[in-house]
Amino acid sequence: MIKRLIQILSKKKPQNITIVSGLPRSGTSMMMKMLEAGGLPPLTDKLRTADDDNPKGYYEFERVKKLDQGDIAWLSEAQGKAVKVISALLTYLPPTYTYRVIFMHRAMPEILASQKKMLIRRQEDADDTRDEEMAGLYLKHLQRVDSWISGRPNIKRIDVNFNEILKNPQPYIKRINNFLDGILDTGKAEAVIDPRLYRQRES
Repeated sequence: MIKRLIQILSKKKPQNITIVSGLPRSGTSMMMKMLEAGGLPPLTDKLRTADDDNPKGYYEFERVKKLDQGDIAWLSEAQGKAVKVISALLTYLPPTYTYRVIFMHRAMPEILASQKKMLIRRQEDADDTRDEEMAGLYLKHLQRVDSWISGRPNIKRIDVNFNEILKNPQPYIKRINNFLDGILDTGKAEAVIDPRLYRQRES
């Protein structure tokens, strides 16, 4: 009886939610795939399928897009898993959970080039904002997000550079694994990194 009670209580123990975040086209999908391969299950509904822009899949969960509308009930399902949340929605995460945020960074010219190429491929209108102006807006946004995260005791964060992890993945994967309390199979996480998908390189 006591053993059964302990089992029930242990199952109800709150778990961290691992958040993979960053600007759009900053390598978040690659990181989600690495975590999945390493043994951390992703929270994804698979509604957005792989395409030419993300041949390995997007790893998105549609309800994340409604965080700013107060849709947070799904977060209980995210405990013990990894979920992708773009940086613009991070500040809508409620303080009722503990989060481990893996924040992706990438050279800004590559982000802008990748976004434009994706819009053109989808035959959507590209933003007329000049790259310099857009880069400035993104940098200000990232500063606001940094400030918000630093003031949240329920959030731990690690920064990962997309450009550098492709060049030398092992040190980054080791740091990420330590950040996640050693839960990853680091060899399997590294094996899914595909440098061939690094197409928008900064010249």
